Amino acid sequence: MKKISYSDAGVSIDEADRAVSRIKSLAQATFNQNVLTGIGSFGAAYQLRGWKKPVLISSADGVGTKLKVAFMTGIHNTVGEDLVNHCVNDIMVQGADPLFFLDYFATGKLSAPVTAQVIEGIARGCSLNGCALIGGETAEMPGLYADGEYDLAGFIVGAIERKSLITGAKIRKGDVLLAMPSTGLHTNGYSLARKLLFEVAGYKPESKVDELGCTVGEELLKVHRSYAPAVRALRDAGILRGAAHITGGGITENTPRMLPAGLAAEIHTKTWTIPPVFELLRKTGNVPVDDWRRTFNLGVGMILAVSERKAAKAEALLKKAKMPNWRIGRVVEAKAKKRVVYA
Repeated sequence: MKKISYSDAGVSIDEADRAVSRIKSLAQATFNQNVLTGIGSFGAAYQLRGWKKPVLISSADGVGTKLKVAFMTGIHNTVGEDLVNHCVNDIMVQGADPLFFLDYFATGKLSAPVTAQVIEGIARGCSLNGCALIGGETAEMPGLYADGEYDLAGFIVGAIERKSLITGAKIRKGDVLLAMPSTGLHTNGYSLARKLLFEVAGYKPESKVDELGCTVGEELLKVHRSYAPAVRALRDAGILRGAAHITGGGITENTPRMLPAGLAAEIHTKTWTIPPVFELLRKTGNVPVDDWRRTFNLGVGMILAVSERKAAKAEALLKKAKMPNWRIGRVVEAKAKKRVVYA
């Protein structure tokens, strides 16, 4: 009778060992004194030190179909940083400092070099944001993913002192809304963007587009920006009342998530120049303006709410943190259930 091994079923334990060996060194470079276990334990241990009444804030997310662009270009060392920064921004809107991160990487046939590139990006993102990559899962599942493709997800935990937790409850009518710029599409709207650029317009990843000043692939792989230093500056000064990470759903869907009931955001559309990639997408597909605003961030990565009296101080702190910003609007009374009004 023929002997059948795990490798005959499409799973290579040897390749997994090679991948894990590289992952260990990348992850350990992000460790700090709070990490109590090494990579390879069944569970990761992290000790909270120096906190009085900490509130843990957690979030899980993915990179979406931006991964398709990584597959098309063969560039895999940026999507991991996208993932970390996205998750960091999601917990920073509540004021939480990132503590540790775990990833999930799944593919049909494991390639140690590709896996290492992805984890390289994750480790870089963790190091830049001051959090430890303490664990994760690398799964090889033949038949579930197309050749050369993988999926990627992440889980982050952060902490904030209870008294400093940012909930948006202090936001009032008349508050100023400050916007911080995105670096391109970040990690949202890629299904529509890929359809418009690759199918409708017929571009290739290597196509140079004058409006963009770079290739299509380079534009679409721009790394999702982390706003942690900027948010932390306003939080520590005690002047941040609320924050909204502008991800899937755009300004239209995300801004109301920080607002108390009965309030709305009045967005002044002439206060910023929308980056060329978003105009290119709109024109290519004749995309309705409402859909365009709900699909893409339009160059706005995060919106912060501060009192009008403290707005100038907030702007000065953001400038000191080297974060460009502008007054994108104000908080108004909600009418006819509309939570965002474009003016």
